[in-house]
Parts: sequence; structure tokens; C-alpha cells
Amino acid sequence: MLNRNAEALFWIGRYIERAENHARLIDVHYHIQQEEDFQEEGHKWSRLIDALGVRSEYLRQFESFNEQDVLSFITLDMGNTNSLFSCVHQARNNLRTLRQHLPSELWDIVNGFNLWLGEQSVADIMRGPHPFYQQVKERAAMFLGAEQSVMLRGNEWHFIESGRFLERAENTTRILQTVTVSCRSKDISSIYTQLQAVLKSVSGYQSFRRYYADDMSPECILEFLIVNPLFPRSIRFSFHKLEEHLAKLELDTAEKGSGHEKVIRQAGKIKAELDYMEKDEMSGDLALDVLDALMISCQRLGRTMDGAFFRREGVSV
Repeated sequence: MLNRNAEALFWIGRYIERAENHARLIDVHYHIQQEEDFQEEGHKWSRLIDALGVRSEYLRQFESFNEQDVLSFITLDMGNTNSLFSCVHQARNNLRTLRQHLPSELWDIVNGFNLWLGEQSVADIMRGPHPFYQQVKERAAMFLGAEQSVMLRGNEWHFIESGRFLERAENTTRILQTVTVSCRSKDISSIYTQLQAVLKSVSGYQSFRRYYADDMSPECILEFLIVNPLFPRSIRFSFHKLEEHLAKLELDTAEKGSGHEKVIRQAGKIKAELDYMEKDEMSGDLALDVLDALMISCQRLGRTMDGAFFRREGVSV
């Protein structure tokens, strides 16, 4: 497989997952708007921009933070490379170059997704944010369903899935980091409310209750989202799947190298650390240290994969 094709597949997985996660993050934001520190209009929307790490890019276009500008920038602005529309558009461009290698259903879904977003305006979003972002999540789920149902389990599938699970681990980590930082030095009820909103935004509330019944403490929610082995949006679950897909890549002799082994070792090391992590390691101020370390590990693994599979020559990781 050509490096550029492998990279395009990997990023299809990341872009679709990122678009879905942006929609989920905005849902989190709407869930927690009733908190006291959300009473100030500018602070309310700047927090969402900070959660996506795009403050400097946003301030190049806008001078203040308000609902219309923020939703437009993170959802539909093609000048923002990480906007929801940009992610879907880039996934669509990657799919177009690989149409002969992939089931036609995938192209139909992503192309339709891209066309639908192109017809939307910020006024459409503001008329009903929840239905709008629900549609985004449903369209992303359609892509995932088709991909799981019809794709051959070859390298193409494994690269898309590797991109998906690395993006998922990174996004879950980022959301938890944002909540943990914003609640630092506040009383326990603040972090509890926001973590509960995160739990609901990833559709994990009912699953969580099966494990913890009425124990809705921040420590239990963090433990569930970081190390639960069965919940598909936990960081630990994501790394288990990521390691599986990386190990199943069948590279020919010319493509094999120490880079592939290094990628698998890095993913396996992170997975093992999560497998043996204790609940008290994630409690109190320690939670942020754990999340910071996980974010660094996600980013380092992404760079290692880039060097191992996509830009092997002249790259050091």
C-alpha cells in the first residue's frame, strides 16, 4: 500500500471521529450552561473555544466571544481546519482519491454528509442546536455502520480504525482535561455536575449506572471514562482497539521496519499502564496529572505512526 493511501485512510477515520466528537463536545457545553460561572456571556463561549484549543485561530477572525460567532467558527467555517465542516470535507476529499479501493456506500454517505453541511447556515444551527448536532452524530454513525458492515478486514480497514481510535482516545482525554481544569479549586459539586454532563454526552450514563448504581462520585465517573475495559468510549478501550488494529496491519517486506514495531510497543505500553491503573491514582489533583500524561502519549504515538507509515524518510520521532 502506498504511504499516501495509508495516510488518507488513517485521516478518514480521524476526521469522521473528530467531527462526531466536536458535536458531542458542543452538546456537553449546552448541558452545563446552567452552571454559575456560565452566567457571563463571553466566558460561556470562550470555554468552548478553549476546549477545542483554537483560541488564537478564533481571535484572528473575531474580537469577542458570542454564541453565533463561536458556533459558526467551530461548525461551518472552512477557514478553520478543525471545524466540523472542514473535517467532513477533508474526509470526503480523501475518500474521493480512494473510491476504487473502498465500498461505494462510504463515498455516498460522506459525500451526502458534506453536501448537507454545505447547505447549512449558522441561523439553521441556532434555530435548534440539539437537533442539528444530533444529525451530525447520526450521519457519523451511518458511516461507522457502513464501514463495519461492508469493508474487507484488510489494511484499508485497519488504517481507518487506527485513526478512529487514536482520535477517540485523544478527544476523551481532552474533554476530561478541560472539565478537570475548569473545576480546579471549586467544590466537589461543580466537577460532579460537569463530569455527569460528559458522561451523558458520550451516551455512557446508563452503562455507568450498571457498574456503579447510585455511586455517582467524580472519582467513579473518571474511572469509568478512563479505564473501563468494556465501554467503547473509554480511553483504555480505545487503546486496546488501537493496538489490535496496528498489530494486524499486513505490511510487505519493503514496508516493514522498526517503525511499525515501535508503534505497537508504544500503544501496548499505554494500554498496559491503563490496564493496571488504580482508582486512587485518578482521584483529586492526581486526575489532571494522569490526563496530561495520556495526552502527551496520544500525541507522541501519532507522531510515531506518522514517521512509521506515512513519512518514513527523513523523519525522527
